Amino acid sequence: MSIQLEFINFIVPRKVIEEKYPGGWSRCLDDHENLIGGRVWYDDHLFRDGAMNPEDIGSLVEEWGRLGLHTHDPENGEPSRWVDVCVVEAAFGGATIPCDWLETDGSVAFHKSFPAGELIGRRNFCG
Repeated sequence: MSIQLEFINFIVPRKVIEEKYPGGWSRCLDDHENLIGGRVWYDDHLFRDGAMNPEDIGSLVEEWGRLGLHTHDPENGEPSRWVDVCVVEAAFGGATIPCDWLETDGSVAFHKSFPAGELIGRRNFCG
């Protein structure tokens, strides 16, 4: 499966959420209940949240880091590689820094370990 990208995207593998998010996948869905189908959607492998500006995406990265996810590896004080999360700018067609587990193709992203398959986005999200 694949997820549609819009503006600036914050993406997390569902497996990571199941393992590291306090309360797992079901708690994550409960915590984002009011956003699902709006700025949040997901497929069988990826969870997507998003924003229209870097400050809001930065807040998401910080928030998920406080929840226990390893957001990025630093190098010389700067992020060098996404680890448990990935930020993708749709207009520029890719991750803001390298991300080993995510593949992007225009306005679409999918987990590299699985086929691209059906596209899930705001317009066809069924939850």
